[in-house]
Amino acid sequence: MKISSRGEYALRALICLGKNEHNLTSIGDISDQTLVPINYLEQLLLQLKRNGYVQSKRGVNGGYKLSKHPSEIIIGEVIRNLEGPLAPMGCVSITSYESCPLEEGCQLKPLWALVRDTVAKLLDRTTLKDLLDGNGYALDKLV
Repeated sequence: MKISSRGEYALRALICLGKNEHNLTSIGDISDQTLVPINYLEQLLLQLKRNGYVQSKRGVNGGYKLSKHPSEIIIGEVIRNLEGPLAPMGCVSITSYESCPLEEGCQLKPLWALVRDTVAKLLDRTTLKDLLDGNGYALDKLV
C-alpha cells in the first residue's frame, strides 16, 4: 500500500470541507486551504462526489460540502476507493490477490498480512470526525 498524492489531497479536501461542514466552500478556498492545485482538486472532488462523500452546487454562490456527517466517512473506505487495496503485497491482498512463486514456503507472507491487517484496522476505525477532532492517530484504536 502506498498513499499517493491523490489519497493525501483527497483527505485534505475532506478535512477542509469538514471544518466548514454546513456551508458550501468554493474550489478556490479549498485549494488555498489545502495547497492543492485547482485542476487536480477538480478531479479529486469529482471522484469524491461519485463515491458519495461530497456534493456540489454550480454557479456564483456554488461550491462543495460534505454529503455525509464526518462520523460516517471512514478513512479506510476513502483510501480504498481512491488508491485501491491496502495490502502492501499482492499475495496478501483480500480484494486484489496476486499469486507468488514462493507462496508455499514464503516466510514474509505472515508479516505482510500483519501489516495489511494493522493498517486496515486503524484506517477502518478512523473517521473524518476523528481527524477533525485530532484523534486520527490514536493507537488505542488498534486494541
